[in-house]
Amino acid sequence: MSRTESLGAYLRAQGRRRLDRVEVSDNGRNARCALALLDAAAYAEGLPEDDPLVEMLEQAGCFGPLGFDEFSPGEEAARFIREWTGSEPYELLLALPAVSASA
Repeated sequence: MSRTESLGAYLRAQGRRRLDRVEVSDNGRNARCALALLDAAAYAEGLPEDDPLVEMLEQAGCFGPLGFDEFSPGEEAARFIREWTGSEPYELLLALPAVSASA
């Protein structure tokens, strides 16, 4: 599996997780999170392997120490992803290295 496929699969799984979440008074937050994450997954899967955003994630260690493992963003970045409701998918990917580094 390529890095972009792995990243997309991770984001898609998080989006589906948000779709399955039922909270009576969330005012559509789970749906917004799910849509933003599914959109980010499709965006990530369309990136070339040498895209600067993918390279930044690799340098941040999100693909393991050698850059060839499955996407694993770390605890802080995973929490950030789970709560993402941002507008543009590239903004999520751009923010992840800083969130990973702050952990």
